[in-house]
Amino acid sequence: MKKRKKTPLRKCVVTGEMKPKKELVRIVRSKEGAVSIDLTGKKSGRGAYLSKNKEVVILAKEKNILASQLNVNVDESLYEELLQMVEKENRITE
Repeated sequence: MKKRKKTPLRKCVVTGEMKPKKELVRIVRSKEGAVSIDLTGKKSGRGAYLSKNKEVVILAKEKNILASQLNVNVDESLYEELLQMVEKENRITE
């Protein structure tokens, strides 16, 4: 009998939903305080997960959720980058 691999679940910091890691994007804060999008999911530092959804990214920006999760100021450009990434990815999956 073949053993099925467990799908790692992560919680979206905006919606609170548990989703497979692949359906989320990881935002990471390094020791130096630099915030970046972690596409590999393997960068070291404090991470927060967001659903790959335009509304979720906008809500995170409006409520400053990433800044409070990562205890650091999140630059406007990061949200722009996230929105572009989410829109591009949604175009691919449609």
